[in-house]
Amino acid sequence: MKKLLALIATVILAVNVQAGEYPDISIGDLEKAIKAGKVVVIDVNGKNSQTKRGVIPGAVAFSDAKTLAKQLAKSKKDTLVVAYCGGPKCNAYKRGATAAEKLGFKNVKHLSAGIRGWLAAGKELVKN
Repeated sequence: MKKLLALIATVILAVNVQAGEYPDISIGDLEKAIKAGKVVVIDVNGKNSQTKRGVIPGAVAFSDAKTLAKQLAKSKKDTLVVAYCGGPKCNAYKRGATAAEKLGFKNVKHLSAGIRGWLAAGKELVKN
């Protein structure tokens, strides 16, 4: 029975890793990292949203992996990278997070609160 449970746990872990799940980061921790200049933030909300509302301060707009590679070219591979989209139910962030991971970044996280959570917390956006 122990072996079966261990096998099931291993399979679940492998599926979660393979599914591109990324650890969450809180709004407070992201804000601290932004103020310290120790993070690359990727906005995956799309050009219309980025133009209308703006982005989290310092965020780069994700359009495709090739453009992201250029935007992150000077960043060290151990730099914290945080991808976000609309909110907790939005999965678009995975495109940016996965692209960063494929570029060799090891510390990739997800702001699950997204831009709606950022605004609800009273934080400001900037125009790109």
